[in-house]
Amino acid sequence: MRLQSIVIGLLLVSTFVYGADKPTATIAPIKYPSLRLMGFGDVNFYSTEDGDGNKESGFRNGQFVLHLVSQLSSRFSMFAELSFTATSSEYRTEVERLIIKYDHNDYFKLGLGRFHTAISWWNTAYHHGAWLQTTIDRPLAVRFGSQLVPIHFVGVVAEGAIPSGSLGMGYIAGVGNGRGENIARGGDAGDINDSRALNVRVFAKPDVFYGLEVGLSYYSDTITPETESQEVDEWIGSAYIVYDRENPQVIAEYFHIEHQGVASGETAKSDAYYVQVAYRIPQWKARLMPYTRYESTDIAEDDPVYTREFDLERYLLGVRIDVASFVAVKAEYRHESIDSGPFLDGFFAQISFTF
Repeated sequence: MRLQSIVIGLLLVSTFVYGADKPTATIAPIKYPSLRLMGFGDVNFYSTEDGDGNKESGFRNGQFVLHLVSQLSSRFSMFAELSFTATSSEYRTEVERLIIKYDHNDYFKLGLGRFHTAISWWNTAYHHGAWLQTTIDRPLAVRFGSQLVPIHFVGVVAEGAIPSGSLGMGYIAGVGNGRGENIARGGDAGDINDSRALNVRVFAKPDVFYGLEVGLSYYSDTITPETESQEVDEWIGSAYIVYDRENPQVIAEYFHIEHQGVASGETAKSDAYYVQVAYRIPQWKARLMPYTRYESTDIAEDDPVYTREFDLERYLLGVRIDVASFVAVKAEYRHESIDSGPFLDGFFAQISFTF
């Protein structure tokens, strides 16, 4: 009840400060709420072999995802993203995002709820739904369930344009709950300590280079891992450059993470990056899109937080074929090494769709 009161109070203050809810002038009256629904799904096949000759293969259902959008008034809207993920014994249901947003103008939009963190361009450009992205899987650094970079963020987020003329600058700034005791998850039911997480991104989309976006992001929090007796200060800085015209598509991101024990003062530093290049071939009705990606993670050996992360070097080569407007078939070959061990080779295939 207290949380509801705080949320309602924030929304009322925003409405009072930035203007009353004014109906949009249209020929026909708009009916509220207006609900729209769309969804995504994928089915996968994999076949892998490690350096010792051990083989694994099989089919796997991917995530089934629903997006629900409802315009509640001329300025307020609701967005929800629900996922159903196959495990070895059941389907796990998750509320991936749940946001109520107040849209004042292009320079100020305020949202409250569960977001994907803005520490990564990929994380806010490609959400759940494999059809959205060029490749079969996300880069390791921002994979769902990753400990490396916080994927979800529960709190309040403001975003909008920065007056900058042809530079096309913008911002995303949020404050909310930090990581949970399981650091791969956000604080969905509340923060586990009295320190809030801060996430800020500034970016530019210059008019002179249509399709280009460059940005910097910063994330900080004090976390309480279930494996540690002491709290740990966390700082994450990231930078990205994206040129997305599909012919070509170039995506590159770099992450630097520092963890410092509050009591001990000892600091561990880890790094991760990836570079992805793709090109949609104009022939054959532009349905064919070859791509490649190289990614690497370098995890500090004495890091007090990362218990499931590891050093990785991965080479990936694949192709996406849009066999219909809303159906894509992808095939990938991967060559990767974990913790400087022998390389593992794998073939992966996926059919993904949206409706």
